[in-house]
Amino acid sequence: MTEPVRLAKRVAELVPCSRREAEQYVEGGWVRVDGRVVETPQFKVLAQKVELDPKATLDPVAPVTLLLHKPSGYAWEGERKPALQLLVKGNRWALDRSGIRPLRRHFLEQRCVTPLEPAASGLLVFTQDWSIRRKLLEDAALVESELMVEVRGPVGAEALQRLNRTQTVDGRQLPPAKVSIGSQTEAVTGLRFAIKGHAPGRIADLCEQAGLGILGLKRIRIGRVPLAALPSGQWRYLPAQERF
Repeated sequence: MTEPVRLAKRVAELVPCSRREAEQYVEGGWVRVDGRVVETPQFKVLAQKVELDPKATLDPVAPVTLLLHKPSGYAWEGERKPALQLLVKGNRWALDRSGIRPLRRHFLEQRCVTPLEPAASGLLVFTQDWSIRRKLLEDAALVESELMVEVRGPVGAEALQRLNRTQTVDGRQLPPAKVSIGSQTEAVTGLRFAIKGHAPGRIADLCEQAGLGILGLKRIRIGRVPLAALPSGQWRYLPAQERF
């Protein structure tokens, strides 16, 4: 009986091409086994039908950036209920118009570069792209985030003034937040924060100093990239024409 062989080897014989080129075809999502796309070069085949997509190219798989609407209760990183576990093909937003074909490689070595409190919800950025990692981590103090924050009770002029003043952390002055009132009732006030260099806990500190208790926090924009209509728990690709 013939022994099973690696899919990459079968593709190399089928095309024909080198073993490395065969691996690129497989990892690029261009190979089907009995009609199903398989992206693992080590996958073993025996008598199955192996096909190479007529549109196949040897272009390397480019790094991608994924935008996730994190639900409250998920950690932005770490092992306890990490938001990373939501990045699966089944959670891709049906209205994603990026035109990018989802590949197994897209979910490897993804790093979250936009910290957000576990209790908060909203936009998280995961990326494989070193240039985006640098912009959102090393240059984070220059990137403005917009957050909607609900606090308990009405907010007066004095509290609003405190929220807008310059904050000093570890002896370093941070750019002041731009805070305005979006809605207000006797029970709840909706505040809009536009803040550069957002870090978990900073808004909570500002609200505490102003005597306000936070009921909910949601990030709706990072730089020029909005959360928009992306549903909670789903993600989309960042297309090439969209910039932070």
